[in-house]
Amino acid sequence: MPLYYCLENDIEGAENMSENGKDKIRGIRIRTVSYTMIFLSIVLYLVLLYATRQVSNEYEVVVAATDDYIMCDAQAAQLAQGSNYLTEQIQLYVVTAKPEYVHNYFEEVNVAKRREHALKELEQYNVHPETHRFLEEALARSNQLMEREIYAIKLTALAQGADLQEFSETVQKTVLKREDENLTPEEMQEKARQMIFGIGYQEAKALIMSSIDYFVNDAVSNTYKNQQSSFSTLNETIIWSKVCLSILFLLNLITFAMIILLIIKPLQLYINCIKDEKRLEIIGSYEFKYLALTYNDIYEVKASHEAMLRRKAEHDALTGLINRGAFEQMKQLFTANPVPLILLVIDVDKFKFINDGFGHEVGDRILKKVADALKNSFRSGDYPARIGGDEFAVIVIDVNESEKDVIQRKMEKINRMLMNPADGLPPVSLSVGGAFSKRGFVDDLYACADRALYAVKENGRCGCRFYEDLDERKNTAQ
Repeated sequence: MPLYYCLENDIEGAENMSENGKDKIRGIRIRTVSYTMIFLSIVLYLVLLYATRQVSNEYEVVVAATDDYIMCDAQAAQLAQGSNYLTEQIQLYVVTAKPEYVHNYFEEVNVAKRREHALKELEQYNVHPETHRFLEEALARSNQLMEREIYAIKLTALAQGADLQEFSETVQKTVLKREDENLTPEEMQEKARQMIFGIGYQEAKALIMSSIDYFVNDAVSNTYKNQQSSFSTLNETIIWSKVCLSILFLLNLITFAMIILLIIKPLQLYINCIKDEKRLEIIGSYEFKYLALTYNDIYEVKASHEAMLRRKAEHDALTGLINRGAFEQMKQLFTANPVPLILLVIDVDKFKFINDGFGHEVGDRILKKVADALKNSFRSGDYPARIGGDEFAVIVIDVNESEKDVIQRKMEKINRMLMNPADGLPPVSLSVGGAFSKRGFVDDLYACADRALYAVKENGRCGCRFYEDLDERKNTAQ
């Protein structure tokens, strides 16, 4: 009989028992509780809907004030960037005398115009006139500083003997002071440096930044005043919303408690046992005991079949070792559970020659012999596997790097046994590549072991070598 059908019959039996004994039942009616909960939930929902609308209105006021501040801050930053860019380009030109910096300078002044655009952008927003005045003052001071910068360009160009026709008309029309006309090129260059890097220039820049700071601070102050007017209503509405949500939460808890106590509890133990794939305890009424006995019979049969199928699915039929699929699962397990481990990748040397020369039956016996040697040489908690025709692997867990020598000696012992057979089989040898990891089955662990295996094959086979620098390389990468 299907399990769901048994459960359905048990529920129907419980309902019949409830009907027969309803005159003796005293307690809360689920229908009354449900109607009461629905009514209270509707009332609270309407209150929350109203509160949400109030919060939304006040929030929009706060957002509008915040948007104004963000725009003010962005435009202040744009003006500062434009001014600083001009300073950067003029200083680079005075130091290097490269004309491209002058080109960049006038590109900003005449084309990009970030400073002017910052002021123009502010006209679209509700910015207080007094606040706007600070940014206008910063632009005016920046423009005044341009006269000094252009004069320094003229001095530097003359000092370097540059053709003034290649420069902006503004530079060409700039007239030198009488005392500067007779300066030597070196003196002109030095004066240009003083004009751009001197204290006077730095003080002028500081005044520009000061005006920008006043602008930002004033914008912050105005934003704060606008926001404060909405906070009182917003906080009061949020408090009411919290109260309503708390009541709703409490109603939900009561509802869930009623469902658990009146409906779910009699079946909860069996549900947990089924989820945990355990046998059911033989308790309760006849129906529950019958359900438990039936389920346990099905459970035992199912467990036996699963064990048999799992054995077939996870183990190689010839050697009895875990197969490639199970090996891949072990890789995933030790990727998620990063214990220190060593991976060995093993090839039977010249196995094709044995198959071709002695036949597949002898080849199968060789593979079994290799598998038995691996199982007998490693601990019961390690994982030898057959991952291909003549390819094997071993995952050795809970080890440290110093145990590589122990493993090498084990593989040497196996090779001596295989090379000196006492069972009439042809001698064979194993090539073994290994890699150690402190962090479980990392992504390139197999590739590192495979490189070590390749190195053994390149050096005559019949040996064991480890990929020495795996952890060092990982640490460097991190």
